[in-house]
Formats: sequence, structure tokens, C-alpha cells
Amino acid sequence: MIPIRVLIIDDSVVVRRVLTDLLQSDPEIEVAGTAATASIGLQKISQIVPDLVLLDIEMPEMDGVEAVKRIRSGWPKLPVIMCSTLTERGASVTLRALANGATDYVAKPSTLGGRFDGLNLFRAELLGKVKALGAAAMGTAPSLALVRERASLPAPSLPAPRSIAAPRTARNQVSVLAIGCSTGGPNALSTLFASLPADLEVPILIVQHMPPLFTKMLAERLTATTKICVVEAQAGDLVEPGKGYLAPGDFHMTLVRDGARLRIALNQESPESSCRPAVDVMFRSVAQIFGAGTLAAVLTGMGQDGARGAERIVQAGGTVIVQDAASCVVASMPRAVVELGVSAGAYPIDTIGAELVSRVRRSGMAPGTTFIARRMEG
Repeated sequence: MIPIRVLIIDDSVVVRRVLTDLLQSDPEIEVAGTAATASIGLQKISQIVPDLVLLDIEMPEMDGVEAVKRIRSGWPKLPVIMCSTLTERGASVTLRALANGATDYVAKPSTLGGRFDGLNLFRAELLGKVKALGAAAMGTAPSLALVRERASLPAPSLPAPRSIAAPRTARNQVSVLAIGCSTGGPNALSTLFASLPADLEVPILIVQHMPPLFTKMLAERLTATTKICVVEAQAGDLVEPGKGYLAPGDFHMTLVRDGARLRIALNQESPESSCRPAVDVMFRSVAQIFGAGTLAAVLTGMGQDGARGAERIVQAGGTVIVQDAASCVVASMPRAVVELGVSAGAYPIDTIGAELVSRVRRSGMAPGTTFIARRMEG
């Protein structure tokens, strides 16, 4: 097997050494080069033609955000994974880097005496993302990412949807939107939410695989740039129409009844599909509460989280749509939904928001309808 060639750009010699050792512990990955500054790293991209770049956020002379802009200018489709810190500033700058074209990120564990803590979890996340993004870019040869880029070859499509697993009535009244995503999700959510009107009279529940602090920053960014108020969910929050609730990092999010009202519940039960928060957990909860009134979307992401939850939604009479492969950073999550036969359609990310709004409005939930008065399943 031809290894995935990685370029590491980080100003810390210790971090470069640790990252090199971690990556080269996997025979499917080769560290093709390292650079102590972004300027040197940009030169090396042309020299060594990597399949993926691992880029530090904070560096002297040129930071990671500016470096991403320049990489995107010269190499629009070269995968770039940001190496961030688990701090408020690190989360904020990482989201800026993603908005400017970074493909994904990994959060560095805390440092102690020049060595990483929590290396096992970090190694698993790092290797998983490098292998998924690198393999998708390179195909069967190290330079194929650039070949595809120059030839403008189309991305592979999702398999054709199979028949929906449960019979549905012609007009199920939509009472909730549920959205799940992972790799590439922050930008996908920004695009989707830009299409949502302020008077969309259903609540929106979101699970994005992210650590603490990052989810808070993402919620604030969505609120600042779209018409929807999105909050990092807290236990006990009243679920209100026209508002978005983003599961906080390291917590599963569910719904609980409080008389005629619904509230957010959080827990730290075991991860599902190696994820906490997990899309499956949230999807099962909305299926139980709203039944046929559930409308869900599975966006870009690695792994299969969300597929079994989507199956539960459809079994309850609800509807699930997915982001199409061509607009995904990684299409594994939507593909898993399609392969289970529970997708009602695949849509480009720049149209999926409008599709969701259309389905809500066609179901009979016109603006001004009182959310509490709607019938909820169960």
C-alpha cells in the first residue's frame, strides 16, 4: 500500500517530533517533511507534493489562519488539518481557520514537561483523520490529489437510496429539525443555517463532534452569522421554536418532558461510535418524543454515527435526508444512512437548508404556529 504523505508545519521542535513519531507508528502514513514556519511549509508543499498538511494554529511571522488562506489560493483541494489547543482562544482561531478553508482539526492534549498527556486518545483521533482525509485525496497514488484537482474530476456519489424502512403518511406535520455532522461540519452548518429563516417555527437540535469550548464558540458563530439563535445546550434549557441547541462537547444530548413542555437533558454515559456527543443518542430521543414529526439531516462526517438513529426516526414515521457526497468533506456518515435504506434523498450542502425549510412548510407548519400546541408522539 502506498503511504499517505504528510507535511507537518509547527514552530515547536518537540511537537514536530511527537507528531512525527505518532504518525509514523502507522505503516499507512509517511511524514514526508516538516517545517518550523508557515513560510517554509508553503515552499515545501511545492517541493514534496504531500497528500495532507498538518498545520499549527499559532506560529510566529504567519499564523495558521493566514497559512490556510495561502494554501487554499495555491492548492484549493489539498486537505489541511489544524492542530489546535483546548483553550478558548484555540477554539476561536480554529473556527476561523475552518471558515477560511481548513479541512478539519485535532485538539492537542495538554503539555507537561514538553510531552503530551492523553496520547492514546489523541493518537487514535489523529491517525483516523489523517488516514480518512489523506486516502480520500490521494486515491491510489501520492500525487493523485493534485491530479484530480487539475482535472476537476467529480467526487464519488453516494449509493442510490433504497426504499424507506417504514410507511409514512402523505403529510406528517414536522415538529423538530435534528441535524448530525462531524468532519467538515462547522462549515456545512454555517451554509445550512444561512438558508433558515428567523420565523422557522420548529426547534433545531444539533450534534457536531467537537470537544468542550469548541461547541460554545461554534454556537456563538452561528448566532452571529445567521438568523437563528443557536446556543450551546445546557441541562434544563426549555426547548423553544426557532432556536438552535448544539450539544456541548463531551455530553450526550436528549429531550425530557416537563409537563406540556420539553427540556434539554445532558449526560456523560458511554460514548457511542466512539463519540460523545453522539448523533445516534440525540436522534433516538427526538424519534421517541416527536415520532413522525421528526425531520432530520445527516451531514458530512467520518464514521457511521447517526445511521442507527436515523433508522429509528424512519421507523417512527419521520424523515431523514443527507448531504450529497460531492459537497461532503468526508461522506461516511451520510453514506451509512443511505446504505441502511433510510434516506429520503441526498442534497448539496448549499441547497439542503432550503430543502429542510420546504419540507417543514409543506408539512403544514406555517409561520406563527404555536410549538407547545403541536401534537407530540409518545
